[in-house]
Amino acid sequence: MSPFDATTTPAAQPRARRWLRRTWSWLDTWHGRSELPSTGPVRIHWRRSIPFWALHLSVLALPLVGFSWFALGAAVALYVVRMFAITGFYHRYFSHRAFRTSRPVQFVFAFLGNCALQRGPLWWAAHHRDHHRESDGALDPHSPKQGGFLWSHFGWWTAPHNVPTRVDNIRDFASYRELRWLDRFDVLAPAFLGALMYGLGALLAAFAPGLGTNGWQLFVYALVSTIVLYHATFTINSLAHVWGSRRYETSDTSRNNLWLALLTLGEGWHNNHHHHAHSARQGFFWWEIDLTWYGLKLLELLGLVSDLRPVPQRVYAQTRGARATRERQGM
Repeated sequence: MSPFDATTTPAAQPRARRWLRRTWSWLDTWHGRSELPSTGPVRIHWRRSIPFWALHLSVLALPLVGFSWFALGAAVALYVVRMFAITGFYHRYFSHRAFRTSRPVQFVFAFLGNCALQRGPLWWAAHHRDHHRESDGALDPHSPKQGGFLWSHFGWWTAPHNVPTRVDNIRDFASYRELRWLDRFDVLAPAFLGALMYGLGALLAAFAPGLGTNGWQLFVYALVSTIVLYHATFTINSLAHVWGSRRYETSDTSRNNLWLALLTLGEGWHNNHHHHAHSARQGFFWWEIDLTWYGLKLLELLGLVSDLRPVPQRVYAQTRGARATRERQGM
């Protein structure tokens, strides 16, 4: 019997509707957003974060699906492509408008970033703008100074007040209907990717058995790739504020870290970024490896992006001046 049948008791109907609304909110993330607080204490929204915790259990399936070099290569490729979509577009484009691109390219990379299961592009960029506006302050969504290391790493992501998309922070891109749709139904792109990986594995098992892969293997490896991608991205919110060097005296605790830069395609030059956030380049010097910057330069050569914002000469002048001062003081 349906809970909405006429014979359903009055007491059961509100409970059933509440259950349906809460379940629907996993698919339509904008549903009920006005009912969630805009600020709140350091705590976890357990129901909303069930998929996040459940995803981590996929590592237990690795022994069941076995190993193949093809599956490992697919997982690495998925990591790199989606990380670039996050760092190059979710971060440097949607959050900071560090370059220009066309509407179709904008959507393609928003879709690829959405496949990383890090919610929609509007949600991601709106919260990141808050991070820069309130960096390490009381209203910073993910400051280790405010909530501790684990809070800044993943706890903030599961908090009730961080679930809604803060449209007021991202009105420039919220005017695009396709981005609003992608942000609202942010599980559809990852679901498409999961189905694609399973289907590809099934086809390869049938027509290229020598590769040693199958549908379930590619599906599980894609999930594990997503978990690694999660925590690599989260290190910039946590580790990049406690581990590394500080070239610039910013008002926050941001740090530069080569290892995090390698892991995140260039995001580890976090102190550089907080000193001048609107540059498309975060590795300010040639020896600071910034794979996202190299990828954006390639897209520029292909005519897919334009007007990449460079590091201003005044920043280099400030850096040289600060270095000269330190050398004089050390003499």
